[in-house]
Amino acid sequence: MKMITRRMLGPVALVAAALLAAPGAHAQEKVLRVVPHSNLAVLDPIWTTAYMSRNHGYMIYDTLFGTDENGRVKPQMVESWVESPDKRLWTFKLRKGLEFHDGKPVTGEDVVASLQRWGKRDAMGSALMQFVQRMDSPAPDTFRIFLGEACGFVLEALGKPSSNVPFIMPKRIAETDAFKQIEEHIGSGPFVFKRDEFKPGDKAVYTRFAKYVPRSEPPSGTTGGKRVYVDRVEWNLALRDAQAQVSALQKGEIDIIEALGFDHYETVKGDKSLQIPKWSNLGLQYIARFNHLHKPFDNPKVRQAVIAAFNQEAFLRAQVGVKELYKPCGSMFICGTPYGSTAGSDIQLKSNMKKAQDLLKASGYDGTPIVLMKPTDLASIQKLPDVAAQLLRQAGFKVDLQAMDWQTLVGRRAKKDAPDKGGWNMFLTAWQAFDVWNPIASAMMDTRGEKSGWFGWASDEKLAELRNQFMRATDEATKKKLAEQIHARAFEIGTHVPLGEYSQPVAARRNISGFFVHNGNIYWNLKKD
Repeated sequence: MKMITRRMLGPVALVAAALLAAPGAHAQEKVLRVVPHSNLAVLDPIWTTAYMSRNHGYMIYDTLFGTDENGRVKPQMVESWVESPDKRLWTFKLRKGLEFHDGKPVTGEDVVASLQRWGKRDAMGSALMQFVQRMDSPAPDTFRIFLGEACGFVLEALGKPSSNVPFIMPKRIAETDAFKQIEEHIGSGPFVFKRDEFKPGDKAVYTRFAKYVPRSEPPSGTTGGKRVYVDRVEWNLALRDAQAQVSALQKGEIDIIEALGFDHYETVKGDKSLQIPKWSNLGLQYIARFNHLHKPFDNPKVRQAVIAAFNQEAFLRAQVGVKELYKPCGSMFICGTPYGSTAGSDIQLKSNMKKAQDLLKASGYDGTPIVLMKPTDLASIQKLPDVAAQLLRQAGFKVDLQAMDWQTLVGRRAKKDAPDKGGWNMFLTAWQAFDVWNPIASAMMDTRGEKSGWFGWASDEKLAELRNQFMRATDEATKKKLAEQIHARAFEIGTHVPLGEYSQPVAARRNISGFFVHNGNIYWNLKKD
């Protein structure tokens, strides 16, 4: 038999031979192509509460506990735990098979360092750390939390499903100053971040982590088995036009639009090649946040005038438009949830522009311009600042509406400089329900002034004391009573302004399956046929 050599093969045959020899070649990979709701600029999910950074975090990191679709906390990286009779010592054991993407095992020391960093930035983490005396790791698969006194939200904090999520990082990375961004991005989650393929403003790429060991339970919320059925997930960060996104989805150039433009909801709903899967039970809440450090919003009377002027229906109608996707709600803690309340909300729900104008005149407002930041590239909220500017002007404010992309806004809102020195007075955003549905989780309820973990730096000793009492409460009746008092006080001092609730539709091709309720943006469990 005559031997065939490489030299005797033509170029076409060589290509065919290469494909046969490498069945896992890039051309054969299953790639899930997603258009996320915004650009990804900040890769540190502890440094910022931005949901793009949180979503990036869920791709590559894992969590100790998670919260299912019904709000129940369940173990994730943790196998078992023991609570001492006096509720002051918690001992946790990690499950077997946990490994970081660099090949090193996950240990209790990694957990302790990660929780310490998270506790310096997150509202709920900061609250928990007020009770923590120390944490240690007596064995590689074990970590312990020692409390100075019992508190009623240890597991709820460790299982916090949204920003900031207590993601677990390698100890050497978690030891980075909490107020500086990390430079390595290595987790133990179901996907590996391809830093070499990351192009800000263009694309982010994640590949399946072959050594990830999922839990056996079905997925629900951020709990259960994180099974990956695709080889790569590619985030298209450049496709920002809503119409172009829908066209690309219809042509099969992309598989998922994370935040479908509300104007295109009916189009997608009527296209048989597309679907609008259910991913959320509770939806989101729009809010306006004041900068409490500088004029004029260092004055609570001025903030009350804004609350009276900000009619929720005006914002919801302009931004969402589709009646079935939104509802006004006077609760800062989400209507229909255990702590949902309208206490103190009459100043907004029963007010009108004349009332707002009268309140502003009585406040002593001196005409200081309001620096209002507007994102140009985040379709789900970009109309809100225009409505706010119009209502503020009608109430009697001077407004300086400044446009910028969302990631610039995210960076700028962290600055405490005066508004005329590069700072700001107000921005508008959206929170998913689990982020704001109780007084500890809600970052806006942290009123420790410049010690507060979230932008705006509200200061109020009375609300802070009520919140401290809520942290220590262990029975639901007491918690509910305190939540009502906190809610009323938040409206009284004007921590922020709730602007109503809405559902953000996701659009996908019909060949994508495996969607489940998670109240966020998660890409495990999805299959592409």
